[in-house]
Amino acid sequence: MLGYNVRSLRDDPEAVARVVRACAPDVLCLQEMPRFGRWRVRRDALAAACGMTVLASRRQAGLAVFGGPRVRLLAAEYRLLSWTPPLHRRALAVARIRVDGRPLAVASTHLDLAPGARLRHGMEILRLLSACPDPVVLAGDLNEGRDGPVWRLLAGVFQDAHEVAPEGGSPTFPARAPRRRIDGIFADRGLRVLGCGVPEDPAGDFPQATDHCPVLARIEPP
Repeated sequence: MLGYNVRSLRDDPEAVARVVRACAPDVLCLQEMPRFGRWRVRRDALAAACGMTVLASRRQAGLAVFGGPRVRLLAAEYRLLSWTPPLHRRALAVARIRVDGRPLAVASTHLDLAPGARLRHGMEILRLLSACPDPVVLAGDLNEGRDGPVWRLLAGVFQDAHEVAPEGGSPTFPARAPRRRIDGIFADRGLRVLGCGVPEDPAGDFPQATDHCPVLARIEPP
């Protein structure tokens, strides 16, 4: 599974696709997807370039979940979170899937820069995901580090995948000189995390693709 903030594909979409193909995830959770203009065309073009299909996506809040060839979609849901103007609208994209016949719920989110909104949305996300009948994996740009209240809230319910099984790099932002880990993957405690972190970038595509590094997790469904 790969989590990736792609900054509205304003940098180099081809580099984004190269990064995704090199990581070869079964599931891709995206943040900051295009929301204006030909947003569907750009979204579908990225999915095709990655060799994946769109599982869950809407224009508002700019989230998407893509799936690879081994993934079968059971249901998709896109929930808008509470809104406080003039802040950006935030949401949760969820795809209930089967990977090699095993059920899993995969979710993508992008939290606010405002601390109060971040915490409120974190609690809303936990309530929404608690109703899911399948084991859950959540990927997102939290806009805060592991010592932040929302990160601690999520890590108290789920496994912080990188903390459980560190693999690769840790800082995710900014891509040109990563200093902070603000992007994470959180896994249901019933799932086995085999490894998680920022993968290697032998082609040097990360800085060209977007301003965040991707987070790759190897997770074994029950």
